[in-house]
Amino acid sequence: MKPQTGYTSSYIISVLIIQQILGALSFPISKYGLEFIEPFTFAFYRFLLASIALLVVVLFRKHDVKIVKSDYLKVIGLGVLIIPFNQVLFLVGQSYTAASHGSLLFATTPIWIFIAAFIHLKERPSMRRVLGICIALGGVAAVMTSGAISLGTEYLFGDMLILFAVIAWSYYTILGKKLVEKYGALRVTAYSLSSGYLLYMPFGIYKSIHLDYSVVPLDAWWSVVYMAIGTSVFAYVLWYWVLKYMEASRIAVYHNMQPFIAAGVAYLWLGEPISAVLIFGGLVAITGIVIAEV
Repeated sequence: MKPQTGYTSSYIISVLIIQQILGALSFPISKYGLEFIEPFTFAFYRFLLASIALLVVVLFRKHDVKIVKSDYLKVIGLGVLIIPFNQVLFLVGQSYTAASHGSLLFATTPIWIFIAAFIHLKERPSMRRVLGICIALGGVAAVMTSGAISLGTEYLFGDMLILFAVIAWSYYTILGKKLVEKYGALRVTAYSLSSGYLLYMPFGIYKSIHLDYSVVPLDAWWSVVYMAIGTSVFAYVLWYWVLKYMEASRIAVYHNMQPFIAAGVAYLWLGEPISAVLIFGGLVAITGIVIAEV
């Protein structure tokens, strides 16, 4: 049963596009910060800030539906998926690969969400949506096989970690959908993120103690702030908010926007190469999104 909403489809899609832009920026921004702050310490401060911000907002909001005890265990499970298995693996993987690699690997998200939604949510997407997903992924595949990114073994370890992070994010999406429909995006995001952070915190404290803070520039800390507030608060909450009103397999196709947004920012900020093939792949991916939505 789909939840009732007074929002128009165009409004929800606009929110989703904003969410994708915020998410895409996380790849080059985190890549910069990870040059100075090792991944586990980066994650420690990122999720500390995000947890505090989310819990403060939740504390001052009224909620009509109380979370039942059995659902708290599910929320904790989401926390395990989003912190140790998604974001920590992503940050470690991103430190061993290029910013464009991370965003391109995350573009495989529609495949994993499509499969998981079919298995767990019994979603039956239309052939048009399947075609749109395939075309969008084709744009990403064209980039990955063209030499626009390096496929050498020096990036293999980081790429594999990010792939596992992608699968964890997909299950965070699927398993969180029913909870979001019952309790809202803000609370589910706040409680899952905070519970995952509590599990991670002892290890994060240990790693943060051994960081040489004297070599970390102020800009690197702004990278942490963006990842905490821009990504973990706004992008995560918006993702679950949209998931409340749309099928998981439908919103998944929009993930194919991220590689090309991230590549453009990485080119302007980090000096990572960009090519005509990358531009072509981006246009193909957008075509796939349009087909899936028309």
